[in-house]
Amino acid sequence: MTESSYDLVVIGAGPGGYVAAIRAAQLGLKTAIIEKAEVGGVCLNRGCIPSKALIRNAEVLTLIRRAEEFGIRYDNLRYDFGVAVERAQEAVLRLTRGVKHLLKKNKVDLFAGTASFAAKDRIAVTDASGKTATLTTRAAIIATGSRNKPLPGIVPDGRLIITSDEALKLNPLPQRLVIVGGGATGVEFAYIFAAYGVQVTIVEVLDRLLPGEDEEISKTLHTAFKKQGIAVQTKSNVASIKPADGGLAIQTESTESASQTINCDQLLLAAGRAGNIEGLGLETLGVKTERGYITTNEWLETTTPGIYAIGDVAGKSLLAHSASAEGITVVERLAGNEVKPINYRHIPRCVYCQPQVASVGLSEADAQAAGYTVKVGKFPFQANGKALALSETEGFIKIVADAKSGECLGVQMIGAEVTELIGEAVLLQTMEGTPHELRASIHPHPTLSEAVMEAAAAVYGEAIHI
Repeated sequence: MTESSYDLVVIGAGPGGYVAAIRAAQLGLKTAIIEKAEVGGVCLNRGCIPSKALIRNAEVLTLIRRAEEFGIRYDNLRYDFGVAVERAQEAVLRLTRGVKHLLKKNKVDLFAGTASFAAKDRIAVTDASGKTATLTTRAAIIATGSRNKPLPGIVPDGRLIITSDEALKLNPLPQRLVIVGGGATGVEFAYIFAAYGVQVTIVEVLDRLLPGEDEEISKTLHTAFKKQGIAVQTKSNVASIKPADGGLAIQTESTESASQTINCDQLLLAAGRAGNIEGLGLETLGVKTERGYITTNEWLETTTPGIYAIGDVAGKSLLAHSASAEGITVVERLAGNEVKPINYRHIPRCVYCQPQVASVGLSEADAQAAGYTVKVGKFPFQANGKALALSETEGFIKIVADAKSGECLGVQMIGAEVTELIGEAVLLQTMEGTPHELRASIHPHPTLSEAVMEAAAAVYGEAIHI
């Protein structure tokens, strides 16, 4: 058994862990990181990156199918989802190599293996051959991420009932697919597979798609999906699953209609995540967990001083960019730098189906529920010159402001490339700005970003183009 000493040990090399480790090393902390699988975590290997690569393929295919709108005709359109999967995996490989290079460049020691706490300042790392090394450390960050969570009666088998892990590499594609869960993962995969000709049905237990987003956003997406041939059952759950003709017969129950039977080739479970808290030895250290996640304070510190948790495993915000921000916050504070706790209302949420969805802060309904008197400005993309030029007029931008202070409380967007437009709304919220400041900022013409400016003007009844 070998032993090494560090200022910081990070467990998990996903977007929270590797970013924290690199920043810690930049700040002069002797740092090690432990990863039992691939660097980059779920996000890079089985989530954000490969799924967005597949979405790009779906976008290209969708645009080609609309070619006649642009006076372009073709014969014998052919497409191969297997090539899309290969392209996605090439992007993953390039980025994982990049992360390893960055860790090495910043002199972060990478240990391949499974970690467990022997004491609050001692972590055992067991590699694939069974050899164990012990790392002593002044502080530790747990960044072990999350995994797909099964539902009662829906247990993935990797063949007929699959998770996003298998969905990223499906070949051949099923003819009929049921997706359980209408959140971000569910709607993104629905868009991908529908673009490739799969008959998709989404089953969502709550009353709308993307139930955490603005209600008008959800309705607009539902309408768009209907045009794309995607069936959606809301207020529904899976009552039973039975084998049928090499596939599945899925009976759904709804609070609004009679039970239905959906015949499909596969079911994709996309209905939630669970924190990876097992096997770390947290119990012996007194690290508190709740509902499958590690409990932390505003500084991401657990109930055991010196041990921190970030990213999905902490359960505050299950987003890759949240994990990265949390990791940087922790190590900046460990290094003695002045830092503020993360304001989770300022973290953007993005969904990459088409039309895209992006938001930050409070929705109109949430702001009203919080006691604010609100003013709302809204601008449709159908009145935006660049959107018309692109033939991408679906959707709108909505800005919610406090009628008393004028402060921007939230921004919601649905439409083409809104995941790229949300950044300036995040900046406005971080600076506690007002829509007036956004309205006064001159935006280039013609751009989709002008819709943001016009929505800000609409808060005061001053939008020009509607």
